[in-house]
Amino acid sequence: MMEILYVDIQKAGYDGRKETINDIRFAIEQGELVGLIGPNGAGKSTTIKAVLGLLREFAGEVRFTGPRGNYSYIPEQPILYDQLTLWEHMELAASAYEMDRTEFADKAEQLIRRFRLQEVKHHMPSSFSKGMQQKIMLILGFLVEPDLYVVDEPFIGLDPRATKDFLELLDTERKRGAGVLMSTHMLDTAEKICDRFILLDHGCIIAQGKLEQIQAHCKLPDASLFECFNSLT
Repeated sequence: MMEILYVDIQKAGYDGRKETINDIRFAIEQGELVGLIGPNGAGKSTTIKAVLGLLREFAGEVRFTGPRGNYSYIPEQPILYDQLTLWEHMELAASAYEMDRTEFADKAEQLIRRFRLQEVKHHMPSSFSKGMQQKIMLILGFLVEPDLYVVDEPFIGLDPRATKDFLELLDTERKRGAGVLMSTHMLDTAEKICDRFILLDHGCIIAQGKLEQIQAHCKLPDASLFECFNSLT
Protein backbone atom coordinates (compact mmCIF):
# COMPACT_ATOMS: atom_id res chain seq x y z
CA MET A 1 0.00 0.00 0.00
CA MET A 2 1.05 3.58 -0.60
CA GLU A 3 2.44 5.55 2.33
CA ILE A 4 0.38 8.71 2.83
CA LEU A 5 2.02 10.20 5.95
CA TYR A 6 5.62 10.14 7.15
CA VAL A 7 6.46 11.59 10.57
CA ASP A 8 9.89 12.09 12.14
CA ILE A 9 9.60 14.51 15.05
CA GLN A 10 12.91 14.96 16.81
CA LYS A 11 11.39 17.34 19.33
CA ALA A 12 8.44 19.72 19.50
CA GLY A 13 6.62 21.84 22.04
CA TYR A 14 5.34 25.30 22.84
CA ASP A 15 6.95 28.73 22.96
CA GLY A 16 8.77 29.40 26.21
CA ARG A 17 8.38 25.86 27.49
CA LYS A 18 10.60 22.80 27.42
CA GLU A 19 9.81 20.56 24.46
CA THR A 20 7.05 18.15 25.36
CA ILE A 21 7.50 15.39 22.77
CA ASN A 22 10.68 13.70 21.56
CA ASP A 23 11.64 11.07 18.98
CA ILE A 24 8.17 10.48 17.54
CA ARG A 25 8.57 8.43 14.37
CA PHE A 26 5.88 6.58 12.41
CA ALA A 27 4.19 6.30 9.02
CA ILE A 28 0.63 5.63 7.88
CA GLU A 29 -0.37 3.78 4.72
CA GLN A 30 -3.55 3.94 2.66
CA GLY A 31 -6.51 2.35 4.41
CA GLU A 32 -4.81 2.13 7.80
CA LEU A 33 -6.36 3.28 11.07
CA VAL A 34 -3.57 4.02 13.54
CA GLY A 35 -4.44 4.76 17.15
CA LEU A 36 -2.42 7.35 19.06
CA ILE A 37 -2.84 6.09 22.61
CA GLY A 38 -1.96 7.60 25.97
CA PRO A 39 -3.30 9.23 29.13
CA ASN A 40 -3.98 12.96 29.45
CA GLY A 41 -0.69 14.83 29.17
CA ALA A 42 1.11 12.03 27.33
CA GLY A 43 1.65 14.18 24.22
CA LYS A 44 -1.15 13.00 21.92
CA SER A 45 -2.55 16.44 21.06
CA THR A 46 0.95 17.92 20.85
CA THR A 47 1.92 15.21 18.36
CA ILE A 48 -1.15 15.99 16.27
CA LYS A 49 -0.37 19.73 16.32
CA ALA A 50 3.20 18.99 15.26
CA VAL A 51 1.96 16.81 12.39
CA LEU A 52 -0.36 19.60 11.27
CA GLY A 53 2.41 22.22 11.40
CA LEU A 54 0.81 24.22 14.22
CA LEU A 55 3.87 24.40 16.50
CA ARG A 56 6.70 26.93 16.04
CA GLU A 57 8.96 24.93 18.37
CA PHE A 58 9.57 21.99 16.04
CA ALA A 59 12.53 20.00 14.77
CA GLY A 60 12.01 17.12 12.38
CA GLU A 61 10.11 16.30 9.22
CA VAL A 62 6.48 15.61 8.32
CA ARG A 63 5.45 14.63 4.79
CA PHE A 64 1.94 14.15 3.40
CA THR A 65 2.63 11.77 0.54
CA GLY A 66 -0.82 10.65 -0.60
CA PRO A 67 -2.20 11.15 -4.13
CA ARG A 68 -3.54 14.61 -3.29
CA GLY A 69 -1.41 15.37 -0.25
CA ASN A 70 -4.40 16.68 1.72
CA TYR A 71 -6.03 15.88 5.04
CA SER A 72 -9.08 16.61 7.20
CA TYR A 73 -8.58 17.54 10.84
CA ILE A 74 -11.36 16.81 13.33
CA PRO A 75 -10.43 18.46 16.64
CA GLU A 76 -11.49 17.40 20.12
CA GLN A 77 -13.22 20.74 20.78
CA PRO A 78 -15.59 21.98 18.03
CA ILE A 79 -14.36 25.15 16.32
CA LEU A 80 -17.32 27.02 14.82
CA TYR A 81 -18.26 30.54 13.75
CA ASP A 82 -21.03 32.21 15.75
CA GLN A 83 -22.50 34.02 12.74
CA LEU A 84 -22.63 31.08 10.31
CA THR A 85 -25.34 28.44 10.05
CA LEU A 86 -24.54 24.75 9.75
CA TRP A 87 -25.08 24.92 5.98
CA GLU A 88 -22.90 28.03 5.68
CA HIS A 89 -20.10 26.24 7.54
CA MET A 90 -20.30 23.49 4.93
CA GLU A 91 -20.34 25.98 2.06
CA LEU A 92 -17.23 27.65 3.50
CA ALA A 93 -15.39 24.31 3.70
CA ALA A 94 -16.43 23.40 0.17
CA SER A 95 -15.22 26.77 -1.12
CA ALA A 96 -11.85 26.36 0.60
CA TYR A 97 -11.36 23.02 -1.14
CA GLU A 98 -12.82 24.29 -4.44
CA MET A 99 -15.45 21.55 -4.54
CA ASP A 100 -17.81 21.36 -7.51
CA ARG A 101 -21.13 22.93 -6.51
CA THR A 102 -23.28 19.93 -7.50
CA GLU A 103 -20.91 17.49 -5.85
CA PHE A 104 -20.96 19.60 -2.69
CA ALA A 105 -24.75 19.80 -2.50
CA ASP A 106 -25.18 16.03 -2.93
CA LYS A 107 -22.50 15.12 -0.40
CA ALA A 108 -23.64 17.74 2.11
CA GLU A 109 -27.23 16.51 2.07
CA GLN A 110 -26.09 12.89 2.49
CA LEU A 111 -23.98 13.76 5.54
CA ILE A 112 -26.66 15.92 7.14
CA ARG A 113 -29.18 13.08 6.77
CA ARG A 114 -26.64 10.56 8.07
CA PHE A 115 -26.17 12.52 11.30
CA ARG A 116 -29.88 13.49 11.51
CA LEU A 117 -29.39 17.27 11.38
CA GLN A 118 -31.77 18.07 8.50
CA GLU A 119 -34.09 20.18 10.63
CA VAL A 120 -31.30 22.46 11.89
CA LYS A 121 -29.14 22.87 8.79
CA HIS A 122 -30.03 26.58 8.55
CA HIS A 123 -29.65 27.20 12.30
CA MET A 124 -26.70 28.72 14.17
CA PRO A 125 -24.56 25.98 15.79
CA SER A 126 -23.85 28.21 18.79
CA SER A 127 -27.21 27.05 20.18
CA PHE A 128 -26.47 23.35 19.59
CA SER A 129 -25.47 20.81 22.21
CA LYS A 130 -21.83 19.67 22.41
CA GLY A 131 -22.78 16.41 20.71
CA MET A 132 -24.49 18.23 17.82
CA GLN A 133 -21.50 20.53 17.42
CA GLN A 134 -19.20 17.51 17.31
CA LYS A 135 -21.37 16.03 14.56
CA ILE A 136 -20.78 19.22 12.55
CA MET A 137 -17.02 18.75 12.85
CA LEU A 138 -17.40 15.18 11.59
CA ILE A 139 -19.54 16.34 8.67
CA LEU A 140 -16.99 19.00 7.71
CA GLY A 141 -14.20 16.43 7.93
CA PHE A 142 -15.95 13.87 5.73
CA LEU A 143 -17.12 16.43 3.20
CA VAL A 144 -13.87 16.69 1.24
CA GLU A 145 -12.79 12.99 1.11
CA PRO A 146 -9.07 13.58 1.85
CA ASP A 147 -6.09 11.23 1.75
CA LEU A 148 -5.79 11.34 5.53
CA TYR A 149 -8.06 11.95 8.51
CA VAL A 150 -6.44 13.35 11.65
CA VAL A 151 -8.92 12.87 14.48
CA ASP A 152 -8.42 14.04 18.09
CA GLU A 153 -10.62 12.28 20.70
CA PRO A 154 -13.65 11.88 18.40
CA PHE A 155 -15.95 9.98 20.77
CA ILE A 156 -16.34 12.68 23.40
CA GLY A 157 -19.92 13.98 23.30
CA LEU A 158 -21.17 11.54 20.65
CA ASP A 159 -24.19 9.38 21.41
CA PRO A 160 -24.12 5.68 20.42
CA ARG A 161 -25.91 6.24 17.08
CA ALA A 162 -23.54 9.04 16.08
CA THR A 163 -20.57 6.90 17.10
CA LYS A 164 -21.87 4.09 14.88
CA ASP A 165 -22.36 6.50 11.96
CA PHE A 166 -18.87 7.89 12.44
CA LEU A 167 -17.22 4.45 12.49
CA GLU A 168 -19.18 3.28 9.43
CA LEU A 169 -18.12 6.38 7.48
CA LEU A 170 -14.51 5.86 8.55
CA ASP A 171 -14.68 2.27 7.32
CA THR A 172 -16.02 3.44 3.95
CA GLU A 173 -13.27 6.02 3.64
CA ARG A 174 -10.58 3.47 4.52
CA LYS A 175 -11.90 1.19 1.77
CA ARG A 176 -11.55 4.16 -0.59
CA GLY A 177 -7.90 4.37 0.47
CA ALA A 178 -7.89 7.10 3.12
CA GLY A 179 -5.70 6.65 6.18
CA VAL A 180 -6.61 7.66 9.72
CA LEU A 181 -4.53 8.92 12.64
CA MET A 182 -6.81 8.86 15.68
CA SER A 183 -5.93 10.09 19.15
CA THR A 184 -7.97 8.47 21.91
CA HIS A 185 -7.80 7.27 25.48
CA MET A 186 -10.76 4.90 24.97
CA LEU A 187 -8.60 1.78 24.77
CA ASP A 188 -11.41 -0.77 24.50
CA THR A 189 -12.78 0.94 21.41
CA ALA A 190 -9.31 1.50 19.95
CA GLU A 191 -8.45 -2.19 20.32
CA LYS A 192 -11.51 -3.12 18.25
CA ILE A 193 -11.09 -0.68 15.38
CA CYS A 194 -7.38 0.18 14.96
CA ASP A 195 -4.91 -1.69 12.76
CA ARG A 196 -1.88 -0.46 14.69
CA PHE A 197 -1.15 1.53 17.82
CA ILE A 198 1.35 4.17 18.90
CA LEU A 199 1.59 4.21 22.70
CA LEU A 200 2.79 7.50 24.21
CA ASP A 201 3.83 8.37 27.73
CA HIS A 202 5.64 11.51 28.97
CA GLY A 203 6.08 12.73 25.39
CA CYS A 204 7.80 9.63 24.01
CA ILE A 205 6.75 6.48 22.16
CA ILE A 206 6.93 3.54 24.55
CA ALA A 207 5.68 0.93 22.05
CA GLN A 208 4.11 0.75 18.61
CA GLY A 209 2.80 -1.88 16.22
CA LYS A 210 -0.08 -4.30 15.93
CA LEU A 211 -1.61 -5.61 19.15
CA GLU A 212 0.31 -8.88 18.96
CA GLN A 213 3.58 -6.95 18.58
CA ILE A 214 2.77 -4.84 21.63
CA GLN A 215 1.79 -7.96 23.56
CA ALA A 216 5.15 -9.51 22.65
CA HIS A 217 6.95 -6.33 23.70
CA CYS A 218 5.20 -6.48 27.08
CA LYS A 219 5.63 -10.27 27.32
CA LEU A 220 1.87 -10.54 27.84
CA PRO A 221 0.67 -12.73 24.94
CA ASP A 222 -3.03 -12.71 25.84
CA ALA A 223 -3.31 -9.22 27.30
CA SER A 224 -5.69 -6.49 26.20
CA LEU A 225 -4.42 -3.14 24.95
CA PHE A 226 -5.43 -1.66 28.32
CA GLU A 227 -3.39 -4.27 30.20
CA CYS A 228 -0.38 -3.78 27.92
CA PHE A 229 -0.47 -0.02 28.34
CA ASN A 230 -0.71 -0.29 32.11
CA SER A 231 2.26 -2.66 32.19
CA LEU A 232 4.40 -0.10 30.35
CA THR A 233 3.49 2.99 32.37
